[in-house]
Amino acid sequence: MVRISRGTFRMGSDCHYPEEAPAHRVSVSDFWIDATPVTNRQFKTFVKATGYVTTAEIAPDPKDYPGALPHMLYAGSLAFMPPRHAVDLGDWSQWWSFLKGADWRHPYGPGSNINVLDHHPVVHVSFADAMAYAAWAGKELPTEAEWEFAARGGLEAAEFAWGNEFTPAGRHLANTWQGEFPTQNRADDGYERTSPVKAFPPNGYGLHDMIGNVWEWTSDWYTPRHEADAPKTCCIPRNPRGGQEDASYDPHQPNIRIPRKVLKGGSHLCAPNYCRRYRPAARHAEPIDTSASHVGFRCIIRN
Repeated sequence: MVRISRGTFRMGSDCHYPEEAPAHRVSVSDFWIDATPVTNRQFKTFVKATGYVTTAEIAPDPKDYPGALPHMLYAGSLAFMPPRHAVDLGDWSQWWSFLKGADWRHPYGPGSNINVLDHHPVVHVSFADAMAYAAWAGKELPTEAEWEFAARGGLEAAEFAWGNEFTPAGRHLANTWQGEFPTQNRADDGYERTSPVKAFPPNGYGLHDMIGNVWEWTSDWYTPRHEADAPKTCCIPRNPRGGQEDASYDPHQPNIRIPRKVLKGGSHLCAPNYCRRYRPAARHAEPIDTSASHVGFRCIIRN
């Protein structure tokens, strides 16, 4: 783990997606954070020690999903399935599939495995799965503010975790998507899917993969916007903990009452033409019961 010293910084951004605004000052206390996302090898050790079964390995309870068709209630997880033709970028169902048998051991479905992926980040973990691992390890999940402060690596005003240029001198500094998402993946950075957790240089704090590779769970409930900036230095929030659970539901799906947490960091599926969320300020809402092939996590210990 890496120790992060307390500090005040400007969180969020006024220049990109609306949910990142407004940029505002917050303060965080000292904490320790994992230098990398939790890997398959680490998660395997946890499962072996505890017998834990992840959300993706358990068939959903029909009582939790009223109106769902019985044949759709099977154990599985969301997996990226690249289409073979041009699609409407407004319809994510064109490249995401709830794949039967997809889980952390089988990232691309029943016929896949993680035999040579020990040092890749574990994926197909729900919020409950990440919390269970953190509790076993004697750790916690970071808040959004803690995660973003660590991701910036001391570069508060920079667009990216390493500066203001996405690929300085043509060099890829994170595992993201090159080409036209979701049909053309040139893999110029060397990886079509996840990458080993130390494949790219660390940020200024010595942390790897804070940008790209996999999205990471935080402990904060999602809100569609940040709070306004404090009018005075004395009023800057210290160690903010996000919004309220009741406000985290998706307003576009009023019949689905599943609360959502904040994901941070972007993933290997973030592309210039879609989801430019390979930045510390970027954020995304994820239902707590959902796991996917591009979502992982890392842990912290607070002093």
